[in-house]
Amino acid sequence: MNFNSLWYDNHPLGLALIPLSWLFCVIVWIRRQAYKYGLLTIYHAPVPVIIVGNITVGGTGKTPLVSWLGQFLRQQGLKPGIVSRGYGGHAKKWPQPVYKNSDPYLVGDEPVLLARHSGCPVAVAPQRSKAVQSLLKNYDCDIIISDDGLQHYALHRDIEIAVFDNTRRHGNQRCLPAGPLREPVNRLKQVNFLVISDKSNQFTTHNSSESFTIHNSQFTIHNYSEPLRRITNEDISQPLSALHNQTVHAVAGIGNPAQFFAGLQNHGLKLYCHEFGDHHQLKKSDIQFNDDLPVIMTEKDAVKCRQFAGPQHWYLPIKATVPNSFGERLLQQIEKIQNG
Repeated sequence: MNFNSLWYDNHPLGLALIPLSWLFCVIVWIRRQAYKYGLLTIYHAPVPVIIVGNITVGGTGKTPLVSWLGQFLRQQGLKPGIVSRGYGGHAKKWPQPVYKNSDPYLVGDEPVLLARHSGCPVAVAPQRSKAVQSLLKNYDCDIIISDDGLQHYALHRDIEIAVFDNTRRHGNQRCLPAGPLREPVNRLKQVNFLVISDKSNQFTTHNSSESFTIHNSQFTIHNYSEPLRRITNEDISQPLSALHNQTVHAVAGIGNPAQFFAGLQNHGLKLYCHEFGDHHQLKKSDIQFNDDLPVIMTEKDAVKCRQFAGPQHWYLPIKATVPNSFGERLLQQIEKIQNG
């Protein structure tokens, strides 16, 4: 069973799983109350903490936003550090520092992307408080950004930013396992900022799409693609349009591979699609094919292939454009926290 079909296409099996969703919601509520009333321990960092997360399973566009946040806060004179769970990492000891050339097998793929693009120190640990403590011990950080972790209530947060995909939104609006939600939709009313990640035009321009309002501090960010870059030499690039009407291999081990494939097809490429699970640890055999066709993948996948990629392997960088008003409102919120 494909969970995307179950969660986003109103598959009949979803109805049968509704009782389990109710049970899941009850457990989520009890767990949150346990943190709220001090039955479970919460770590309070000595600096402000911004949580960037979501309430759905799968990719929503958090990573480009976290990278932008790191760059933006540095430009404002702050000294941010970034923490993450390091999902998919196989390190034997935690926390782990993450650098631009760190092994994604050890620390996870998304933290390596953050280290490459944010300009901030990055640390990962399943217990995010340990990662925060590591950053504060080793770097002069005055604010922390947590990549994901909206449901990680063991870490106190001063600002919550929830991100969701404008294309898939909340699916059938049911909680796991009948739907894609980690928490009920009304959880979004409690966050400080709601960011809608618009990927509908990321392969062309960043024009606005359908707008709708479910939060009084709601902003839309637009994701757009940069030219393809060769994995073995990132100084070599070419526009997607250079491959118009050509056949290529498209590789994706992300939360929503179909969207990546559809974007390439809409740009006029003819695809052999190779889909893997989110955070799949790609091997050489996964990206080697018995032909000379170009191979295109996401940057998240590319960081796992640097050791065995060839000249035919390219990745598509995705960047986020963020409204000025979001940055202004965020700075106001941070200033309030710093002033007590």
